[in-house]
Amino acid sequence: MKEKKAIIVGAGLVGSLWAIYLSKAGYTVDIYELRDDIRKVDISAGKSINLALSYRGWKALDNVGIGDEIRKIALPMFGRIMHDKKGAITYQAYGKEDQAIYSVSRGDLNAKMMDLAESFENTSIHYNHKCIDANLNKGIVYFENTKTKKRIERNATVVFGTDGAFSAIRIKAMQKTYRFQYSQHYIEDGYREILLPANKDGSYKLDKKALHIWPRGRFMLIALPNEDGSFTCTLFMPHKNNKNSFENLKTKDQINDFFKNEFLDFYKMIPEIAEIWGNHPLSPLAIIRCYPWAVGKAVLMGDAAHATVPFYGQGMNSGFEDCTVMEELRKKYNEDWEAIFDVFQKQQKPNGDAIQDLSLHNYHVMRDFVGDTKFLLQKKIEAEFSKKHPDKWLPLYSQVSFSDIPYAKALQVGKQQNKIMKEVMQLDNIETIWDSEEVTAYILKRL
Repeated sequence: MKEKKAIIVGAGLVGSLWAIYLSKAGYTVDIYELRDDIRKVDISAGKSINLALSYRGWKALDNVGIGDEIRKIALPMFGRIMHDKKGAITYQAYGKEDQAIYSVSRGDLNAKMMDLAESFENTSIHYNHKCIDANLNKGIVYFENTKTKKRIERNATVVFGTDGAFSAIRIKAMQKTYRFQYSQHYIEDGYREILLPANKDGSYKLDKKALHIWPRGRFMLIALPNEDGSFTCTLFMPHKNNKNSFENLKTKDQINDFFKNEFLDFYKMIPEIAEIWGNHPLSPLAIIRCYPWAVGKAVLMGDAAHATVPFYGQGMNSGFEDCTVMEELRKKYNEDWEAIFDVFQKQQKPNGDAIQDLSLHNYHVMRDFVGDTKFLLQKKIEAEFSKKHPDKWLPLYSQVSFSDIPYAKALQVGKQQNKIMKEVMQLDNIETIWDSEEVTAYILKRL
């Protein structure tokens, strides 16, 4: 029988997970990673906000039998808690009573995924290897060891590019192919992380079972819990050209004044904010679209194919879903990779585009509307109607986070739902009749 060999470029979350799938399918898997082994160096959050694992991610992990290992390092968040400028809070559940998304540290998760991948004898991770070129049709990838400068050539039955938004295999090889389409769009906003430490006794300063949001219209602060009692907080804000922008937060006085004016309750928990401001870098946010995702014996997965902004918490989940779909197709087409890749990209490209659109939309929702009383009432009406007629209405957030309905379909259904809800919110006395049969009948007529 012909040896089954796979090269994976990038040992991040998607690359490590896909290596486990391939190892179980009998492939000899070699992963080439640009960075050092993150398990042997000081893992800091760096430029990465905490991740939110939801249904699609758990499905991919459980399908390959590692979900329970990851649950050991994940914390459930059952809803959002919104903090207004006066410190008053409002709670909004994400889904049904038992539904949650899970906060997990990217560094801890990546380290665990690497451990699990390397637990298979037929999987090896090669660190400090930079992809410098590839012959996609022949399945050959060229690497340079960043420490020794030695160059090597490796070939495999099939090659997977899982090396992130600025994928080397895409840039060095795929983008040079005939009629390859590519776009890179930076949004106006960037982000900076802030670590909110635990109390001296190790307890949490905020409710650990929720994602916290300080919505301020054109900018926002969020906080996700960590296992050690701390919170990873992230400020999203314009880089410049705005009164409240990163370019206007240069001195300690400017930083302190900003947090006192906009996030006073947060500032009281971390009055040393100006001192730790520079601990994490200011980072940009980009959406990357490309097509085709597959050329010859190589294919892109995860951020390499469809990098998005983090406002729906679906970047990792959509990458993990790529693994679920690829595995289903591998079995269906009996490892005919040409056929698998063709179906994979045609099926997943519309979903990649859709989650990018949804992520941008959810940024406006999070920063502009989640603290708005009318918005919160609308969500209550949707939840009530969905409870009465679960076969007719699943809220958009639940479609995205608590199901595997294709993102493209969720986006389409969500637009129709939003149109109906705009009409509902215009009904006379909606604040008092929101849970009445009258409103239920009105929605039913418009479905």
